[in-house]
Amino acid sequence: ATADFETAINETIAGGGSVLIPAFAVDRTEVILMRIRELMESGKIKRSPLFVDSPMALKALDYYRQAINTSSGEIRPDVVAQWKDKDPFDPGSLVELHTVDESKTINDPTSPCIIISASGMGTGGRVVHHLRQMLPNPKHTVLMVGYQAIGTRGRALVDGATEVKMHGEMVPVRAR
Repeated sequence: ATADFETAINETIAGGGSVLIPAFAVDRTEVILMRIRELMESGKIKRSPLFVDSPMALKALDYYRQAINTSSGEIRPDVVAQWKDKDPFDPGSLVELHTVDESKTINDPTSPCIIISASGMGTGGRVVHHLRQMLPNPKHTVLMVGYQAIGTRGRALVDGATEVKMHGEMVPVRAR
């Protein structure tokens, strides 16, 4: 699955599109950020602007950073050893979007980037606005990285829906 993740990101960025990753705010976003940092630093994916657009995820990132930097017993010793006094989540291009106005600036990205936004099943939160803008565009990719419950927008996308209902209207799914 890692190869699929890398390939999807690389092909989308090379084609001038952006990648949207609906992710759960706690645990999933942090794991994805660490993986993206690793892939960018190793040259396996191109360095690109990386946005986190979820107030809850950003608050969780602060807690994870603090836990690592204070050598919390909740964090594995190898993680503390590797990342103490460094930011394991920022490959050098991380932009944290705290406000609604900041979030709106990436609703319809015009240059390649990676966006991580909650909720993970695409059912609520800021990610819905990004999905609404990005799904009709075939140059973009939506990467579903977690469990998608039956009846959710995320599950419909995973199952190959050609359109999904958002904000009271049907939105065509042309994104990858």
